[in-house]
Amino acid sequence: MANLRFIVVEEAFKKKAVEVETPAERPSEYFAKYVFNQEKMFKYLPKDIYKKLRDVIENGAYLDLSVADKVAEGMKKWATEMGATHCTHWFQPLTEGTAEKHDAFIEHDWKGGVIEEFSGKELVQQEPDASSFPSGGIRSTFEARGYSAWDPSSPVFIIGDTLMIPTVFISYTGEALDYKAPLKKALAAVDKAATDVCHYFNPDVRKVQANLGWEQEYFLVDEDLYAARPDLLLTGRTLMGHDSAKNQQMEDHYFGAIPERVAAFMKDLEIQALQLGIPCKTRHNEVAPNQFELAPIFEECNLAVDHNMLIMSLMRNLARKHGFRCLLHEKPFKGINGSGKHCNWSLSTDNGILLHAPGKDAASALRFITFVVETLMGVYKHNGLLKAAIITASNQHRLGANEAPPAIISSFLGKQVSEVLDKIENSTTSELQALSGKHELKLDIPQIPELHVDNTDRNRTSPFAFTGNRFEFRAVGSQANCAAAMLVLNSAVAEALTSFKERVDALIANGTEQTNAILTILREDIKACKPVRFEGNGYSDEWKEEAKKRGLDCETSCPVIYDRYLDKSTIDMFEKMNVMKKYELEARNEIKWETFTKKIQIEARVFGDLAMNHIIPVATRYQSMLIDNVHKLAEALPQEAEMLNADNINIIRKISRHTSFIIENVQKMIEARKVANKVGDTRQKAILYHDNVAPFLDSIRYHIDKLELIVEDEMWTLPKYRELLFIR
Repeated sequence: MANLRFIVVEEAFKKKAVEVETPAERPSEYFAKYVFNQEKMFKYLPKDIYKKLRDVIENGAYLDLSVADKVAEGMKKWATEMGATHCTHWFQPLTEGTAEKHDAFIEHDWKGGVIEEFSGKELVQQEPDASSFPSGGIRSTFEARGYSAWDPSSPVFIIGDTLMIPTVFISYTGEALDYKAPLKKALAAVDKAATDVCHYFNPDVRKVQANLGWEQEYFLVDEDLYAARPDLLLTGRTLMGHDSAKNQQMEDHYFGAIPERVAAFMKDLEIQALQLGIPCKTRHNEVAPNQFELAPIFEECNLAVDHNMLIMSLMRNLARKHGFRCLLHEKPFKGINGSGKHCNWSLSTDNGILLHAPGKDAASALRFITFVVETLMGVYKHNGLLKAAIITASNQHRLGANEAPPAIISSFLGKQVSEVLDKIENSTTSELQALSGKHELKLDIPQIPELHVDNTDRNRTSPFAFTGNRFEFRAVGSQANCAAAMLVLNSAVAEALTSFKERVDALIANGTEQTNAILTILREDIKACKPVRFEGNGYSDEWKEEAKKRGLDCETSCPVIYDRYLDKSTIDMFEKMNVMKKYELEARNEIKWETFTKKIQIEARVFGDLAMNHIIPVATRYQSMLIDNVHKLAEALPQEAEMLNADNINIIRKISRHTSFIIENVQKMIEARKVANKVGDTRQKAILYHDNVAPFLDSIRYHIDKLELIVEDEMWTLPKYRELLFIR
């Protein structure tokens, strides 16, 4: 019987691109077609209701139920005209996915039939089962009640026949059970803190918005080949597989011509994304074979997070339509680049000022320096927490390898900005006073030009790099909900800005002129956060030693890194910024530890199954063939048998060494799991899985990958890297 692998590979290579119907309109005409945006609100809502809803969205005004009823009526009219028959509260539980429960627009008419109805109460609040989602002990299994509550700042949209309503998800007793609720609180905190600081420079600023532009990297694999790899199917990554002779070493895939089948998928994805109001801008081949990237124009942070969760769902669904599977695992293939989600973050004011962009005059330059320095202060003080926000069982494979940033949080500023900060830091008090005046601000520092072109090189090994008018948080994993990183970053910066203003105000109250007070505090903070600034190679061993000396968090164990969520400084920050309470953080850590354990547990079980039921039988069958050949040669050519069989015997011995190691260590891995499973403490169990179970995956894999090179190709049952990584 033919090897199923060859049949699958042959069929995969025969596939052609799926025809994609292009809308007759231009993208600007069908953009947000399925979104109840401001234009639809104006059309479907009474004018007074429209104004009240805009006040809710823009200023956080209270949403009265009578207003909600009118909004729901207008939404339902628009949605049913678009073919929708159901609605759902769409939320982001602590599973790193999204959740939805669909309800039809029907109620009894009390005449034996039904009527289409959608009330304000249904719009504003629903009750999913809270006990069935991770809660970290906040809710017991028998305490099922939880609430999803409408987030008016993120517009509702339609997918298929369902009106999707973005919501927060909280427990019956008010604790956040999702990512959106604390993110919105963090955004409110940074809004207030940044607005207060802006008033030193621009008294007319009323609001500061955090912006996010994510860059989503992903792999595409032919669906048939994916189905023939149980490890990909069940864990999202290849637990075994030797390098392809050709992978990314020729550097010919990056920005290369997009394969026809992939281009069709990208076109389909962009059309549907644009119709859902996601402003897709960029698409290209990434560095590794079969790796690609999609990036939109930046948006308000909360909306950008929603759009990223939506795009990941679209990618998974549309990939199957085009005969692919979309891999969002951070390291699906060993030895080549993994996938990240670079989060480009900035702050801007309601009157259009980018706070991380250099200005033309001295006053705007000082404002720019202030926001850069205080961002660095937040990153420095909570560098370990930021690492905890992005580290996972899957992302830990990516960090520090193949252009991914290392697991030490540092910031690259570039030569020009660094020189400015160094000049301020090294100025004396008298010099600082000479740099300013009450009536005309004069800073004796190099003018920072508008960045029409980049004036600094990039540093791909920097996890948090300044890139002209924003910071790029490059360490976020490709399948992560970027709200996890954004709520930490915005909270940390809010805390730093709050502290900055308190200290500046204290100096001013004691008679120091405002500009001098600002410069004095900036000088203190530039010195304080200097350890987090690093311009060199983040991969080097020298940097690891230097980072330890600087006091940066250098921990590499994922479960131990999660301890940073329970540091006193973390709890104080989140509570002071009104983002989360201590017990909410404790609950989230319980979920993180449990999730880590389960992921390694699943990988170990899948790995053991493949090793014993695929690899060992194939290897021993091939070994038996060689042994049979040795005996037949000995019978046929007894005088020459020893010389002729030397190579075969050597291979037989190699196979024996590899298979013996695999069998012995799979059993040891099982025993290590049994020991860990008996531990009741979730943190300790996660540590045991990290320290005592996960290492077997690498040590055993080495021997399996060696066998792949030895065993006859026709006998190997699993699609190889050379087949998985190159779309025809």
